[in-house]
Amino acid sequence: MRKELRALLTMALLLASPVAGRPNSAAAQPQRSEPKYVEKLYKEVRHQLVMLPWYSVFDNLAYKVEGDKVTLYGQVTRPSLKSDAESAVKSIEGVASVVNNIEVLPPSPMDDQLRRAIYRAIYGDAALSRYSIQAVPSIHIIVKGGNVTLEGVVDNETDKNLANLRANGVPNVFSVKNNLVVAGDGK
Repeated sequence: MRKELRALLTMALLLASPVAGRPNSAAAQPQRSEPKYVEKLYKEVRHQLVMLPWYSVFDNLAYKVEGDKVTLYGQVTRPSLKSDAESAVKSIEGVASVVNNIEVLPPSPMDDQLRRAIYRAIYGDAALSRYSIQAVPSIHIIVKGGNVTLEGVVDNETDKNLANLRANGVPNVFSVKNNLVVAGDGK
């Protein structure tokens, strides 16, 4: 008896939904400038980028959403990650075009060595090790020609300064640019 009632109710809903729920009018379509739509698009772009299989602590991906156009920025160590990021963002519903301004860092054994040393210096510190337990750690280490840029988000100003000190303490580092943002600062 219950199965029959459930089947009857399901059939009634299926028959009624195409008539009542048609998105024929423009009012039924979300507006691209609507704040909720833009926020949803930002979250979806972020999600797609973070889920890329080769995205690591040594890559930095950033983006800007303007209506249905997404512009990608940042630096990556693998050329395939640049194209993967573009493909992932293009597949998002509501994205009409993608401008890919991601820089592929040149291959360099010296820079690879520095990346590993800086990673150990930052994430080996007891106060900063909690940032390493995420799937993609929040402090990104970008090395190009011996110059280091720290990107990402930390909990407080102390952690930001400590990461900078640890990176500066690694031998053969020419300079360190600290672009870490303190969570909740609104910058």
